[in-house]
Amino acid sequence: MQGILLQVTRFGFLVLLWLFVYAIIRAMRNDLSAASSGRLPLGGGRADRKSRTSRSRGTAKYLVVTAGALANTRITLGAQPVLIGRADDSTLVLTDDYASERHARISPRGDDWYVEDLGSTNGTYLDRSKVTTAVRAPINTPIRVGKTVIELRP
Repeated sequence: MQGILLQVTRFGFLVLLWLFVYAIIRAMRNDLSAASSGRLPLGGGRADRKSRTSRSRGTAKYLVVTAGALANTRITLGAQPVLIGRADDSTLVLTDDYASERHARISPRGDDWYVEDLGSTNGTYLDRSKVTTAVRAPINTPIRVGKTVIELRP
């Protein structure tokens, strides 16, 4: 009886050890992902709230690539949606291995622009949040598609 109890205790400690290792690896992966895409944790102070409210003022006129292979590329926005991906017929054609053929779409609705993921493999991120449905994209807020980061600008 004591032998079985000892084995169960050893197995329990082994499971706890592996859960701890998994938690550490997951935290490191998230930190590395945030650092490589230029998304560093923002605090939550008064200056942060002020910058968030100033992001939504004005109407977007340009889509600017701020990071990635096409950095400093600027697209003038019109009434048509902007298709982003590796496909040749995309408005913004990416040469990014982490982008899908048809990765994301940014489309106008009134004075606002909305970003939506088109079922991509690696996802689309608005600031630090994964996009699962069409979400309003404020001005000067980073949108990450693979290794490419874009922003709407006035």
